[in-house]
Amino acid sequence: MDVASFSDLPTLAQRVREDLDKKKFVLLHAYNGVGKTRLSGAFRDLGRAVNADGETTRRDTLYFNAYTEDLFSWDNDLTYEKKRVLQLNSDSKFFAGLRDLEMEVKIGKLLERYADFNFYIDYDRREPSDSPDEPGDPLPPAVTFFRDREENGDPIPIKVSRGEENIFIWCFFLAIVQLVLDGAEAYRWVKFVYIDDPISSLDEHNAIVVANHLIQLYREAEKVEVGTVISTHHNLFFNVLHYELKNYFKGKASQYVLGRERLTNRYDLRQQLGDTPAFHHVAALVELDKVARGQAIQTHHFNMLRAVLEKTALFHGYTHFGACIKKDPGDADGVLHQRFVDLLSHGKYSLYEPVEMGDETKRFFRKIVRDFLDRYPYNKALFPADPIADADPAQ
Repeated sequence: MDVASFSDLPTLAQRVREDLDKKKFVLLHAYNGVGKTRLSGAFRDLGRAVNADGETTRRDTLYFNAYTEDLFSWDNDLTYEKKRVLQLNSDSKFFAGLRDLEMEVKIGKLLERYADFNFYIDYDRREPSDSPDEPGDPLPPAVTFFRDREENGDPIPIKVSRGEENIFIWCFFLAIVQLVLDGAEAYRWVKFVYIDDPISSLDEHNAIVVANHLIQLYREAEKVEVGTVISTHHNLFFNVLHYELKNYFKGKASQYVLGRERLTNRYDLRQQLGDTPAFHHVAALVELDKVARGQAIQTHHFNMLRAVLEKTALFHGYTHFGACIKKDPGDADGVLHQRFVDLLSHGKYSLYEPVEMGDETKRFFRKIVRDFLDRYPYNKALFPADPIADADPAQ
């Protein structure tokens, strides 16, 4: 298996660009904390020129990452609390030519697959004015969300949840990708599309839906002239994309697993030929160990933990992952811990919005991870020497 090492992210980003000179897609797997989002920034910067005034004069990458959400901000109408809207940063090229391109229609067709709310974009917003002859100062365009209407037909504005907002922003991005693939004049500057973890904490169903939906956009394009990078920490999402690209863009995709050496801070790019990143269960366990040492433990981490337990059980020939938790059939604590994993890895939690655990559940999570690492000692170089503590949020 080919492995290339890089001293910094710009050098690594240049290698990814060189791949896209020969391929149409680069599929990249890396766990959180390795540097996926920072790599997307380094990739973008290689195609950007900035003048002495700090203005961007040239760019070539349309990207979706954690910073894309920063282009949207809520105006919560604190004075009247009647109309809360999601403002668009009109200074960004991300929103070029929205009105002329009928974005509402394009976004709406994509959004209906995921959500049950409606929206419209107001391009002519202004500050309130005391005089009808003197309109107020212009305001940025904004999105109004609604589900119901007044008797006169006017929409009743609502503020959508954080998860629904993320879905809307994702569909907004997909609509722009459609325009890029269609050759819209406003997005002629796009040579590359870079997508980093489109929606975090997907359950299995939605990992499949989002991956399939994304590749479907490219399949429907008459000609794919842009290079696209998709990076993710989600194993199933990677798996589905692998087969979608293999089936519809055979020979046009490169696949890698990205790692970072903690001592030297070098980046390793390992070619991944199969449908599942090699040793991803070990990488997942490293991530779980890191999570267990902090306070940001969320319910979806039980899904990761269950996957590690099931792979360990399979390796040892056990019929159930509970054998990796319980010391013996009569181990009361082990039975309870198995029940926690069972329930919290199959609970009906929000599809797109991670749920933070209560303090007591966090303590159980830490105990399960700690006992597992004590019982099945992996390479100690991957884990801190100090034991996982039952951290008290009040301390």
